[in-house]
Order: sequence, then structure tokens, then C-alpha cells
Amino acid sequence: MKKVTRFFWFCSGAHVGTLKKYPIEHNKYVGIGATIFFTALFASMSGGYAMYFVFNGSPFAVGFAILFGLIWGLAIFNMDRYIVSSINKEGTTNQQILQASPRILLAIMIGIVISRPLELKIFDKEIRQKLKTAYLKGQHRKIDTLQRTYNEKYGMELTKNNDLKKEKDSLEKDINRSRYELNQEVFGDKTNQTSGIEGYGTYAKQKQTVLQEKEDRLKQVTNNLGQMDNYLSQRKEFEGLSGTRMFNPHELDSLSNIAGFSDRNWALGQLTYNENGTRDLDTYLAISFIGYLFILFECLPVFVKLMSPKGPYDVAIGKVAEANLHFAEKDKEREMEATDQVFEHDVETDVDRKKKIITAQSEYDLERHSYD
Repeated sequence: MKKVTRFFWFCSGAHVGTLKKYPIEHNKYVGIGATIFFTALFASMSGGYAMYFVFNGSPFAVGFAILFGLIWGLAIFNMDRYIVSSINKEGTTNQQILQASPRILLAIMIGIVISRPLELKIFDKEIRQKLKTAYLKGQHRKIDTLQRTYNEKYGMELTKNNDLKKEKDSLEKDINRSRYELNQEVFGDKTNQTSGIEGYGTYAKQKQTVLQEKEDRLKQVTNNLGQMDNYLSQRKEFEGLSGTRMFNPHELDSLSNIAGFSDRNWALGQLTYNENGTRDLDTYLAISFIGYLFILFECLPVFVKLMSPKGPYDVAIGKVAEANLHFAEKDKEREMEATDQVFEHDVETDVDRKKKIITAQSEYDLERHSYD
């Protein structure tokens, strides 16, 4: 139990040596430290989950997610620990709030960052469905665009192809009708279109000639139509229209599984809107409340530190800070005094050395001087 308590004291950024002297403050800083620790834990999970989607599909995705999650959690832990420990209880309430304002803004930003990946996980099922719908609509728009481009680019060929089809249908009907009339002529059936004379006579030969011309034309039209269909098929393949088709359910599941962080984040934002573009209030409030919860959770250590009354630990830590400042000033004076004395000693030593040099040089010159 003592190890857990000391660990949370460490998380709170408190000076353990000073805090141990004031038992009444122990629980408060255990609570602050626990809040900071669990905030960092949630941040680690959130960052790891986000990184998993960044490297989704890679064999190292889990390893990258764990590594980044640990680094991100430690970074948030260190930042929260600094934010809380840097707020002192000296001064008025307004001064403390003003001092904590930048830290509160930073805590809000951190809360927003760590809440988003967890919101993606909480609404994972709805996000997948939204992505499937979006992928289907996108594929449909793509096919429509390709089809429209194809129709505009090969409009003349398509018109000619339709004309050939109409002509082929018309010829086939005419040939069937002409063949029926030829049979009636040969068998001597009397109608408005036949002579009623049995046998293969002059009228039958004329009808046979007309029928043959129509069959020859049909053969030519069929050949031309086949060539045109083949050409248009090749153009469809070239323009990418033949290979583009709607996704089946299995493909949609695969696409939603490998969707990246950006796509999932977009889908989460789209969940707050209905199909007609109006705001889906229920979903919007659910997503917003989760975000607000993490923002509050991130700001909670700062709020606890601000709301807590000034205790003996705060007074003691202030006195320790004053003592450290006084020690620093005295240490500066000591270093300055030592520096001055060392400098003076260096000057005296240098002066003595130069005096000896000058004296020695004078004696040497005097010995060598000649008076003759």
C-alpha cells in the first residue's frame, strides 16, 4: 500500500520529503496523482488505437501501436504532472486562476486529442456502416462519371451503332414477311401481295430476288454491327468502364476494415447528420458528451489543485522554495567572493612574477656592462 501511495505522490509531482511531514495532505495528493496516472493511461490507449489504424494492414501495426501508445502516454503523463506541480497556492484566487489559464487551455486541447480515437472505437459499428454507404455512393458516382464521359466521347459511334441495330431489326422483320409472301406465291395462295398462281413463276422469282437483296443487306449490316460492337467494347475497356463495377458485400466489409484514420474520422463526423442534411441531435449529443467527459477528465487535476484550500504542504513547499532561493543567492555571493579572491591572488602572483623577471634582467645587464 505504501508503494502505491508513494507512486501516486510521484505522479502528482509533489515533493515527497516535504509531503510526508503532513499526513492530512496525503489523500489529496494520492487522488491528484491517480487522476494524472489514469489520464495518461487513457491517452496511451487512445494514441495506440489511432496509430494502429495508421499502419493497419502492416505486420508491424500492433508493434507500432504499442510503441507509440507508450510514448504518447508518457508524454501526456509528463505534461499533466508538470501542469499540476507548477500551480502554487500563493496569492489570491484570481491570481491562481490566471496562472492556471494557459494550463487549462492546454488540458482542453489534450482532452480533445485523446478522446477522438476512443470515440472512433465506441462508434465502430456505426462508422463501418457509414463507410459502406459512402463507398457504394462513391462507386456509383464513379461509374456514372465514366459512363457520361464515354457517351460524350463516342457519341457518334454510339448513334451509328443504334442506327445499325434498328436497321437490323427492321430487315429481320421484312425478311420474315417477304419469306412468308414467297411461300404463299409458290403455293398459289391468293392475297393482296400474291398472284394466286401456283408454282415458281415470274412473281415468285421477283419476290425471291427482293428477299435475296434484303438478306444480303442484313448480312452486311450484321457484319458492320459486329465490328462496331467490338470497337465500342475495346473503347469501354480502354476508358475503364468495363472493369468498374459495384462493390459486393464482401468487398465492402474488406474496405471498411482497412479504412484509415482519416476516413473513419470523417465517417464519425457524418454520423451527426441525417440523410436529408439535418442534425441528428441524439448522435451529436452522444459523441459530444464523450468528448466533454475526456476534456473534463483531463482538466480535473488542475481543477482539484485550484479548488483545494491552501494546506500545510503548500505553505511548507513555499517556505522550501524561499529557502532554496536564499541558498541560491548566498551560493552566488560565495562564488562571487571566491572568484574575486582568486582573481586578486592571480593579479598578485602575476605582479610578483613580472617583478622578479625585471629584477633578474636588470642584474644581468648590470653584470655585463663595461665602464671602460
